[in-house]
Amino acid sequence: MTTSQQPNTKQDILTALLKQGQLTAHDLAERLEMTPQGIRRHLKDLETEGLIVHETVAAKMGRPNHVYALSADGRKQFPDRYDSFSIDLLDTLAKTVGKEQMASILQQQWQRKATEYRSQVGSGDLYKRVQKLVEMRQSEGYMAECHLVEPENPDAGFVLTEYNCAISQIAESYPSVCGNELEMFSTALPDCKVERTHWLVGGEHRCGYLITSRL
Repeated sequence: MTTSQQPNTKQDILTALLKQGQLTAHDLAERLEMTPQGIRRHLKDLETEGLIVHETVAAKMGRPNHVYALSADGRKQFPDRYDSFSIDLLDTLAKTVGKEQMASILQQQWQRKATEYRSQVGSGDLYKRVQKLVEMRQSEGYMAECHLVEPENPDAGFVLTEYNCAISQIAESYPSVCGNELEMFSTALPDCKVERTHWLVGGEHRCGYLITSRL
């Protein structure tokens, strides 16, 4: 493998771990169509760089497995449009106006965003609207995907998954924004029920939303 290929392979490993949460070297080798030995060389480099961590888990037979996951620094390799300045600004604002007014300000911001989403998503076919919402989230730095709950039955609803949170630093300091985000999706899709299924701030490796039609 040439040097020019290595950064892409490392990024592919980081992306796979971002989406799956935890994977073994064998899992990664199968996904990226490489040899386990080749994958392990990259894993060693990434661990030395502090971008991944591993834990040892017992196997049913044979030697224990090393299971790899992103470190906090590894997650920072993905888009994050809100830096520490935003956190400092919110902290200063919270101290200035108080918690209740701060919550009101954040609520107004998300309501504005929700109105913008609803306008751009439009009306009509639900599948197309959900896909438009995914595209908008992707453009804002979220690694968003959407899948049918039942491939043969669109009426069963959709699962919107976001593997990377563009406001993760804000969400850690102000978890209430995640509730505002849920309301925002509900406003963008007013004829749907939107439920949270997974939460990055809660320790999971992704945020997930179940979207089902009320009609």
